[in-house]
Amino acid sequence: MPLSTPQKSICESDARFRVAVTGRRFGKTHVAMRELARFASQPDKLVWYVAPSYRMAKNIVWDQLKDRLKSLRWVDATNEAEMYLRLKNGSKIYLKGADAPDSLRGVGLDFLVLDEFQDIEPKAFTEVLRPTLSDKDGHALFLGTPRGVGSWSHEMYSMAGITNDWESFTYTTVEGGQVPATEVEAAKRDMDERTFEQEYLATFTTYSGVVYYNFDREQTIMPCNNMDTREIHCGIDFNIDPMSVAISVIEGNTINFIDEICIRGSNTDEACDELKRRYPNSRIIMYPDPAGRQRKTSAGGRTDISILQNAGFTVKARNSHTAVRDRVNSVNAKLKNTQGTRTLFVDPKCRNIISSLEKMVYKPGTSVIEKDGELDHMADAVGYLCDFLFPLRTEHTTSEPQRWAFSGSANNRRYN
Repeated sequence: MPLSTPQKSICESDARFRVAVTGRRFGKTHVAMRELARFASQPDKLVWYVAPSYRMAKNIVWDQLKDRLKSLRWVDATNEAEMYLRLKNGSKIYLKGADAPDSLRGVGLDFLVLDEFQDIEPKAFTEVLRPTLSDKDGHALFLGTPRGVGSWSHEMYSMAGITNDWESFTYTTVEGGQVPATEVEAAKRDMDERTFEQEYLATFTTYSGVVYYNFDREQTIMPCNNMDTREIHCGIDFNIDPMSVAISVIEGNTINFIDEICIRGSNTDEACDELKRRYPNSRIIMYPDPAGRQRKTSAGGRTDISILQNAGFTVKARNSHTAVRDRVNSVNAKLKNTQGTRTLFVDPKCRNIISSLEKMVYKPGTSVIEKDGELDHMADAVGYLCDFLFPLRTEHTTSEPQRWAFSGSANNRRYN
């Protein structure tokens, strides 16, 4: 599909380093693929696409890019194992993950895309990837959504005001032309105000104070008596000190935390035993830390998730960790959305859940949560449940065909 006007402004910039901070579903992947193809359309160029992880690189862009370039008959060879394309003009496009920074050293790049760069460790660029651009005077395109003021994403975005070879862009989701305004309004109803402004309006938020800023003692804490406990939903964070379980009853789209388990010097077996003792007649659904597929806090070489399953519980877990920010945002949205609606309540007896929602704070001047080994485990248990049942990440796709045509050199290009 044709570029929208904001997307075109990013692609037509002559700056060596371009930073585009946009709302979700702006069409960043569309921009990334067009720029990868444009640079690689010149002979004998080495072009990289880097995502926060190798798996993300594959999931986000590999199949789309491969199929599109093959349809243009540009591809001479494909290496599925190493995820690279060799084009007929001698150029190569590699897909990489920033989670293995040592594998990114020792080359000279003509062009580099860092997608979802806000989730990439800053040192992966400053110490590893930046030097790869020096030999060939290579260019870089940073694509992502904003983090807080003072974060690395904000630092990169602010470079345009410091040096002439950087240019920054910020656009909302709607301006990308991929998602209709009606859908954005629907998403707004499910989010809290700060999260909506960051995720869809591409606003840099000043992180300070408490993490769960929508928690309100007067409106969040209330007795959850006489609930139907024939089915209970439990978030669990596997940690021996303390083992933390947040126990809830779901009514429609409302989460009622009715109980908690917090045991020091414990393990997953003991947490299961305690759950079955308290709720012997309930169907128990668990929402654990995905790392429990490998992690073992009990004896016998069994993984934590296998222990939950063997205890007779239904287990619902993601294949991999979601970003901490996404879990926090899902909890804040349940505490209060942009319409002022609250759909998360906590019984007064759940003192650890209350403390975690009320007292967790950010490290001063950063978007990093201060972890003290006490509050964060129960907060994680709450977050795993909320994020699985009520995720804020909504994917939108388009079936419109893409039409790519490039003319001009890297520094003098036009899009048709």
